[in-house]
Amino acid sequence: MIDPRTPILVGCGQITDTTGKPSSERSNVAFYAEAATLALGDARPAIGAPVLGRLIDAVAVLEFFPDISPRFASPFGRCSNPPKAVANRLGAAPRQMLYTHSGGNMPQYLVNRFAEEIATGETELALICGAELLRSTQNARKAGLKIDHNEDPGGEPTRIGDKRFGFSDEEARHELRAAIHFYPLLENAIRGGLKRDVPTHMAAMGKLFERLAAVAKANPLATRREGYSAERLATISDDNRWICFPYPRLMNSNAIIDQAAAVLVTSVEKARDWGIPQDRWVFLHGCADGTDTWVVSERERLDASPAIRGCARLALDMAGKTVADVAAFDLYSCFPSAVEVAMKEIGLADDDPRPISVTGGLPFFGGPGNNYVTHSIAEMMNVVRKAPGSFGMVTANGNYLTKHSAGLYSSEPTKGPWRREDPKKLQAELDALPRQRVSTTPSGTGTIDLLRGLRQGCAAEGLYLWPP
Repeated sequence: MIDPRTPILVGCGQITDTTGKPSSERSNVAFYAEAATLALGDARPAIGAPVLGRLIDAVAVLEFFPDISPRFASPFGRCSNPPKAVANRLGAAPRQMLYTHSGGNMPQYLVNRFAEEIATGETELALICGAELLRSTQNARKAGLKIDHNEDPGGEPTRIGDKRFGFSDEEARHELRAAIHFYPLLENAIRGGLKRDVPTHMAAMGKLFERLAAVAKANPLATRREGYSAERLATISDDNRWICFPYPRLMNSNAIIDQAAAVLVTSVEKARDWGIPQDRWVFLHGCADGTDTWVVSERERLDASPAIRGCARLALDMAGKTVADVAAFDLYSCFPSAVEVAMKEIGLADDDPRPISVTGGLPFFGGPGNNYVTHSIAEMMNVVRKAPGSFGMVTANGNYLTKHSAGLYSSEPTKGPWRREDPKKLQAELDALPRQRVSTTPSGTGTIDLLRGLRQGCAAEGLYLWPP
C-alpha cells in the first residue's frame, strides 16, 4: 500500500525550437503554455488533458532572462503576471500563483516545496513551467520586426526565492558581477588545487565536457548535436574563441535558444482519482535545499561546495540509498567548474561510467536560464520510467555555485508517509562553517607574480616568452 498523500510527478513536457519564426502570438507565455499542455497530455488521464488543466491549484513560473538582465531585455514587451497568464490559457483558477526570483536552483526547489505541500494536503496539483525565447527575440531584433508580447492578465504574482544579488559591493567594485567572471575564478582555484598546468587542465575539461556533448548528440531536443571531441572543446579556434579564461565558447552555457519545459506534481490519491496510469508516476524519494557562503570572496575554499555535499547526502539519506544506488545524474553544468565541484562533493570519480547528464547539459542541450533544471527533471522522469526501479539524481545550482537543490527520483514507490527534514537544519550547519574575512582596506606587503601568470596565459595560446 502506498500512502495516498505521497507526492508524485505525473507529467512532463519539453520543447526545443531551432527554426520557428518570431511573431506577436509566440510570446514566452504562449511558449511555456505549449509545454504545459504537453505535460498534461503526458499524464494521459482518462478524463483528458483539458479537464486536468482546470484542476491545477498552484502554478509556478521560472523568471525570464529578459526580466532579470538589461543585457537580455526584450524590446517587444513583457507579461505582468506570467503564472496567471498560463493559468488562463489552461482554464485553471489556481490558489497559488508564483513567479520566482532568479536562480537555476529554483525548479528543483519548487518540486521540493510542492512535494511537501502535497504531502500535508495544502496543494493538490501543481504546475512548474518556464521558457526562454532569446534565439527568436534576437532574430526579430536583427530583422527589425514589429512584435508585441505585452500581456496584462491582471493582478500580481507572489514572488518566491532569494532576490539578493549574488555578489558583494566590494566584488562589484572589482567588476565581479557576472557568472562568466565568477566561474572562471572557481575553475582556476580547482586547477590550482590539483596542481595542474594550463594545457593539462584544458585537456581534462575537454574530456569532461565531451561526455555531455555525446549525450546531446543523441538527444533530439538538444541545440548543439555535433558530438564535440575533447580535443575540439579544448582547442581555441575561430568558432571556439576565448570567452573568459580558461573557458572557450563551447564550455559556456548556451543561452541563445528557444526552449520551454513543464512538470506536474500531485498526490497518489489524486492521480488515482483522475485516472493517471501508474506507469506515469515518478516518486521523489529524497530532496534537499541549501546555500553556500553567499559572497564568493568570503568562502573558505573556492574549489568546494559544502551545500552540494550536504544536499546530496540529505537526499540519499532520506531515500535510504547511497551514491552507488544511483544509475544516472544530471549535474548542473553551466561551466566545467560546476560539474567538477559537484562530482567531488557527491563522490563521483572522474572515470565513473554513469551519466553525469541526461540532457547533454547547458552548453550542448541548451541553457534556458532559470528553467534548465525543469528540462533535466522532465528528462530524468523519462529516464527512470524507461528503467523501472532505477534511481536518478538531479542537482540544481543558482548564482555562483551558491544556491543548491537536489532531488532523487524513481518509479519505485516510497515507503510510508512522505516526510523531509526541515531545510533550516542543513542551512544552520552550512551557516556555521568558517568563512574568510575580506578587508576592503588592505595594508602590508605582498608579491604578485605577473611573469608566471603571463607565461601560463601564453602557453594556453601556444605562445612562448623569450628569454624563458
